[in-house]
Amino acid sequence: MAAALLDHHAAGRVTVRSAGSAPAESINPAVREVMGELGLDLSKEFPKPLTTEAVQAADVVITMGCGDACPVFPGKRYLDWQLADPAGKGADDVRPIRDDIDRRVRALLAELAPTP
Repeated sequence: MAAALLDHHAAGRVTVRSAGSAPAESINPAVREVMGELGLDLSKEFPKPLTTEAVQAADVVITMGCGDACPVFPGKRYLDWQLADPAGKGADDVRPIRDDIDRRVRALLAELAPTP
């Protein structure tokens, strides 16, 4: 959700990558649904494993509780967002998670690439 929201709001001003230290087999259907409500189609997206190369290429790394599984490199900015896990939840429970992520993404984008 964070990657899709950031990519949407950034409109090309930042490069966004998404990966997980223990990616699921597929994207939660409720996540697809609530993102679709915002006009964001996740049908071509899929969970990807986190790689050292992806972290090395990043300026900012957002973690969501991956702990020791995430590579750490000096000079990178790391933010750990404590969020509820949408796994196994329906759309009504996922919407507040999406909205929380959206607020965080907008605040981060305002820091990284302010609108001219």
